[in-house]
Amino acid sequence: MQITGSSALVVGGTGGLGEATVRRLHAAGAKIVVADVNDEKGKALEEELGVRYVRTDAGSEESVLAAIAEAESLGPLRVSVDCHGGPAGGGRLVGKDGSAMPLENFTKTINSYLISVFNVMRLAAAAIARQEPLEDGQRGVIVNTASIAAYEGQIGQLPYSAAKGGVVGMTLVAARDLSPLGVRVVTIAPGTFLTPAYGKAGDQLEAYWGPQVPHPKRMGRSPEYATLVASIVENDYLNGEVIRLDGALRFPPK
Repeated sequence: MQITGSSALVVGGTGGLGEATVRRLHAAGAKIVVADVNDEKGKALEEELGVRYVRTDAGSEESVLAAIAEAESLGPLRVSVDCHGGPAGGGRLVGKDGSAMPLENFTKTINSYLISVFNVMRLAAAAIARQEPLEDGQRGVIVNTASIAAYEGQIGQLPYSAAKGGVVGMTLVAARDLSPLGVRVVTIAPGTFLTPAYGKAGDQLEAYWGPQVPHPKRMGRSPEYATLVASIVENDYLNGEVIRLDGALRFPPK
């Protein structure tokens, strides 16, 4: 599927992975809607690249539909990429003081990292399915973001691991559901990626995680995620798959 001439929705488009994706798809000729809550960064991208920024709460139907409508106004919506973040809670299932993990820690994380992903996916899928089919009945592709924590979550990561495991679990079923409509679904499961969100702590994280990655011995870079997104869009035979992007890293227990 050609990126040029399509419109694309990037949810979480002001973050590290999201911004890199916006830049990569924009350079390839897509018309982009950046859907996020960072107004300052969103407007800066709008001015620099000529993309559209729409303040978007990924968990709100009304908010996501507004972003989708903006994307459809730019051209046929064929690409939806979701790499948004949000509030999360963690901790051991039973703390050292013998108390159970607060239920709020789990529900807050599931809402941010699983339910909101489902919300974006269902609404984007319906919009992409409205577009005229291309070759082989292709209408578009949805790219979600999980984490290798879905497979080997560390101690204290139970809520996050459960949420990302849910994203992994939705992938094949969603691809099967949408196959009659010509809409593909692929998930990227990144390892440790160095993004601006870490600030100065990024140097410390690089020093900690870099040596643990088999090869290359460093954290991932956001453009590497974006390059994979573009490859997924262009490769019509990628569907129903979860792709680890981690330099062969496997998380230790802690």
